[in-house]
Amino acid sequence: MEDDRRDFFYRLTPDEIVDAVVKLGLEPSGHVAQLNSMENRVFDLRLEDGRHIVTKFYRPGRWTAAQIGEEHRFIAELKEHEIPVLAPLAFDGKTLFEEQGIYFAVWPRTGGREPDELTEIDLQILGRLLARLHNIGGGIKYDVRPAFSAERFIDEPLALLVAKKFLPPRFESAYRELAGIVRENFHNECADVPLLRIHGDLHKGNMLNGSEGWFLLDFDDSLTGPAVQDIWMMFPGTSPESLQARRVFLAAYREFRDFDERWLSLAEILRAMRIVHYSGWIARRYDDPAFKSAFPSFADDAYWEEEITVLREICAGFAGSHTLGEAEKLSNKDFFFDWDD
Repeated sequence: MEDDRRDFFYRLTPDEIVDAVVKLGLEPSGHVAQLNSMENRVFDLRLEDGRHIVTKFYRPGRWTAAQIGEEHRFIAELKEHEIPVLAPLAFDGKTLFEEQGIYFAVWPRTGGREPDELTEIDLQILGRLLARLHNIGGGIKYDVRPAFSAERFIDEPLALLVAKKFLPPRFESAYRELAGIVRENFHNECADVPLLRIHGDLHKGNMLNGSEGWFLLDFDDSLTGPAVQDIWMMFPGTSPESLQARRVFLAAYREFRDFDERWLSLAEILRAMRIVHYSGWIARRYDDPAFKSAFPSFADDAYWEEEITVLREICAGFAGSHTLGEAEKLSNKDFFFDWDD
């Protein structure tokens, strides 16, 4: 059964997509275009009346119907409070449907573009917008969607990378040690940080600016987590430009919601956790032909050299971090088979 659902997901055809939409009472014209999405399968459909809709077919096995339902209810709650988010369309009171064992939802297509750069005015608008979102997100916590944790973002992906033999033994010790430093710092810094419903993946690709202003989309990774997770992804790293943009953003954010400056100590820790989680995500999906095509050099030596280098740089910046031990002592011999001193 699981293999059948996976195979259907991998080979979704325009006819099957149209058939699923027709069952909802819509009249598609037959014009179907696939949109950019690695995790799910997302398509733009033109209807006979000229309108466009977007269908999202959720990757099987990732979320339960109850978990997707919580995501949709959070989006609906945000929309009720006039927060500009892209919400799924309801048919007979439902927003989640099933086709051959695959969950899917239908969304309105909207105009707008992903920002190349954010002006100071943009930063102020988005800071207030995210604060309002977090005010709603802080009302209750999710019941069945996951919570942000070191187990989910470090331990599970690391175990998968080793089990599937994507992490070569020659790099494993250094990678494990760096991951351990990140884990230790996360537990040290997150103890008193409040958790709430957050977007979870708020990079610039998930916000659009159109004729009606800014709005947020794709809450597929929404979970219970710290507010700073939705902030550092907009301003990753510690460059002067990134830090200045974050200061402007947070000044506007604080007009609507408190944000303790101490929580920013989690920013680089969360960035490191995302690096480990991202590698595990690719490894988990690597039987998907789309992933093999998108990441042809995944897990080769150059990939792990870069991962370890970036993680080492991040860990070196942790205040009070213990020495990096073996992870710091890697030399060119560890990275290149043909290196000769």
